[in-house]
Order: sequence, then structure tokens, then C-alpha cells
Amino acid sequence: MSHPLLRVRHLSKSFGSVATLKDISFEVAAGEVVCIIGPSGCGKSTLLRCINYLTFPDGGLVEVDGAFIGREPGSDGKTRMQPRSRIDRLRPRMGFVFQQFNLWPHLTVLDNITRGPIKVQRCPRPEAEARARVLLARFGLADKAGAYPSALSGGQKQRVAIARALAMEPKLMLFDEPTSALDPEIVKDVLLFLRELADSGMTMLIVTHEIGFARHVADRVIFLDGGHLAEQGPARQVLSEPSNPRLREFLAQINYVAPPSAASAATS
Repeated sequence: MSHPLLRVRHLSKSFGSVATLKDISFEVAAGEVVCIIGPSGCGKSTLLRCINYLTFPDGGLVEVDGAFIGREPGSDGKTRMQPRSRIDRLRPRMGFVFQQFNLWPHLTVLDNITRGPIKVQRCPRPEAEARARVLLARFGLADKAGAYPSALSGGQKQRVAIARALAMEPKLMLFDEPTSALDPEIVKDVLLFLRELADSGMTMLIVTHEIGFARHVADRVIFLDGGHLAEQGPARQVLSEPSNPRLREFLAQINYVAPPSAASAATS
């Protein structure tokens, strides 16, 4: 495994008296694809938002590409909160694709994609537009540059959202259930684009309910349950022979049938 691009250490978050994340720690290597699965309400989306500091965690440390974001340890051993300006400068290292696309409805597709590089990275408009058009061509949307989000299908909106995140040239991509708002017939197309990203070497952390996709594309799977990291490991191993009884129950509830293990196949 290559060096960790993302380090999450003892992350915790509560909303009132409800502890949503409880002492979460894991790493993601550069070029690795990690899928986060688990039942509704287990903290999957909150975890992504805390890593990106769209939601401020109550405790723990997040390190991306060698730099702490949000909190950082001082020379005296105490943890300090960074100023918001520092967080804002570091956040573009992570691209975030939301469940509901979150495109700006008053901007064209091209302007949606170029706004971040121009406003945040001070990228000259011609360069930002050239970068955006390359991404649109890559995602089969070259003819949609002048369209507004209202004229796009759900699958097209999600591809634009992915292109917008990639336009910032992030080190890490975070996906929060990228197919949950799509019609079933469109889901396959978006998953194919995610597979293409994985094949290109992009480091990705994906919250998903598409267990088949996780099995075939992810290097590792993380299972959250009740705010705890209940199990993690190689995708095929975790999904074929889960050791955690809650994970076995979860997979059964969503009608995912794990293929037989080598041992069970030999005895059948």
C-alpha cells in the first residue's frame, strides 16, 4: 500500500445528546477506493462532512496529503482549531459530490464548473473554461456547456457535479451516495463513470448503498453501525465473509447474497 493520503484519527461528533460518530479512525492510501456502507442513520454522511469540515467534528484529527485540516496538534501537545481561512484553503484538496447534486440553478453548466477554480484558485477564466470543456467531453456532456441545470436529466446533473468537483483538481474525492437521487435506469451510467475514475487512479471515499458496486470497484469497505466503525477490510473479503454479525444482518436485509467462500464451495 502507498502512503496514506487521508488519515482520520479518533473522530467524534454529537448532535445534542445523540452521538453520531464515536471514535472513528482509519486511513486511505493514495489511489485507493474505499466504500462506506451501513444502515440509515449510522453516521456515513456525517463522517464525510466532518472529514471535509462542512460539519465541524467535536474531536479528533483529519489529515489530507500531509496537512491537518480543522484541528492540528501544537508543539505543546495541545490541539488547536485552525482559523476558517486556513480551513477554506485546505478544503479544495477534497472534492465533494452530494446526494442532491447542489448545482447552482442560475448558472450554466460551464459556469457551474468554472466558478470554483476562478473564485477559489484564482484561475484565469480561459484556463478554467478549457479545463471544464475537457471534463465535459470526458463525461459525454460537451454539448451541454450552455445549458442550465433545469434542462438536464438526473444522470447529467450528477455527471456535472462530478466534473465540477474534479475541476478543482482535488487529491481526494468524497461521494455521498452519488446514485441515491437517480432513477434506477440511470444508476448504471453513473456507476460506470465512478469505475472510470477508480481505474484512472483517483483516490475516492464513497458512501454507497450499491453493494455490488462496492464489491467490484472498492479496494476496501468500511462498515459503520451506530456511529462505530464496526468492520473494515478488503472489499471482497468483508462482503463475502463478514465477521461482524451486524454486517451479516445488514447485507441480508438489503438482499445482497454473498458468493460462497472457497471453503463452503469445496464442501458443497
